[in-house]
Amino acid sequence: MRAPGIKRGRRAATLSARLSGHVTLEARADGNIVACLGGYSVGFGQFGAGAAAGAQELRRGLPLGSFASQRRSVEKEINLLVRRLARHGLLEYSLGRPHGEDQVVIEPQLPDYWPQTPPLGNADVLVLSRFAYMRRRGNEMVLESPRAGALFRICSPKTAAALASLSSPQQVKQLRRRNSFPGFELLALLLDCQILFKVDAARDSGLRPAEGDDNLILWDFHDLLFHARSTEGRHANPLGGIYPYAGVMAPLPAVRPRWPGKRIHLRKFSAAQPQAISPAAKLLRSRHSTRRFDDQRPITLAELSRFLDGTARVQTRFSSSAYDGGPELAYAPRPYPSGGGSYELELYPAVDTCEGLARGFYHYDAGGHALVPISVRPHEFDTLLKGAQFAMDAPAAPQILITIAARFGRVSWKYSSIAYALVLKDVGALMQTFYLMANDLGLGGCAIGISNIDLFAKMTGIDFHIEGPVGQFAIGRGMKTEPAG
Repeated sequence: MRAPGIKRGRRAATLSARLSGHVTLEARADGNIVACLGGYSVGFGQFGAGAAAGAQELRRGLPLGSFASQRRSVEKEINLLVRRLARHGLLEYSLGRPHGEDQVVIEPQLPDYWPQTPPLGNADVLVLSRFAYMRRRGNEMVLESPRAGALFRICSPKTAAALASLSSPQQVKQLRRRNSFPGFELLALLLDCQILFKVDAARDSGLRPAEGDDNLILWDFHDLLFHARSTEGRHANPLGGIYPYAGVMAPLPAVRPRWPGKRIHLRKFSAAQPQAISPAAKLLRSRHSTRRFDDQRPITLAELSRFLDGTARVQTRFSSSAYDGGPELAYAPRPYPSGGGSYELELYPAVDTCEGLARGFYHYDAGGHALVPISVRPHEFDTLLKGAQFAMDAPAAPQILITIAARFGRVSWKYSSIAYALVLKDVGALMQTFYLMANDLGLGGCAIGISNIDLFAKMTGIDFHIEGPVGQFAIGRGMKTEPAG
């Protein structure tokens, strides 16, 4: 893999594909090749003996150029197998000199990542993205970014130092003169992952406006990192309730140990009789999560309408100056509280079963109190519902899954350092509102803490940093035997 049109004074590094350390390949007698990992196996179809033999070389690594020509049938088969392995996130890529140590190892963070080397010229000016960072991971140094489709394991201190020098813009021809020049291949791979970006030397607009689009300008580093790493879809880290520290320390108690000092007992001030409890307090106490839904009695369109009307419909509109002498800012309050009156949250119901409403993916127009269908690929729609089912540990998909997405710029235009934290607080307020309204209507609901930001981007065509999911909520008619919890 080479960056086109560049003459090199030194031998180019070789980019190879190899199996991730936790994966083994098994060629079976019937020609099927199976990948085994963590007690699971994934089949990749039947291949010839030549491809099966070549596949075993993936443990050490196969140069991408060795099968990219596809002149022979065995090369075509190996390329097909490698592409399938890559789509499942089972490969990593090493860059280094032939028969030498790795310079870097590339670990995909997106399942469809494939290394690309866009063209670089001597006059190009490169600089590190402000979202890029290098950190220690175990005994390794890794370079990554929430915008990148892969992270780079840096195997050489010399390479790490060379990349650190790109904290200020550098012209490629100047970099080439240095003994520490990391090579065109690595620079191009980092450029493809948006860890590096090109600066237009003719435009002195500052590095922040020069990188990406206007929506990216509004993001602080820590906010975009938190968004990308705390949700599913743009990283390959373990995620969810896997009890990572069960063998390290005991769980914390459910109720905090009391502080020393004399307690002031409040029970005598609380209502002694159940009938004296207010309707709002009863609603709060009866709130619970529902994970099993009665598909013989699905939620109706009328009930969904009342639910959305009571929780998310725009109540009024007005405008006000953002600050003295500042621009006019429009507001559209809804039933739940929102930091600074931003109301940045949007609702996208994925309807599996609803009486009076076709199965499909919709956007809720909170201003017009209407549902607008969005055309999506069937397998992506099914993946969305299955992901929710898995996250809830439920026997079936929910009748309706509401993805809560945020228009991030609505908050970050005003707030610095706390923008993403405010978004998450708004999500919590909205989820409680959902619970109370669902309970009031005799419906069941369940908040879901995981959402796939990359899947949402594919379904909507919206870049993940412009508008993306920050929560999900399942709703429908619960089974009568559903326990409270």
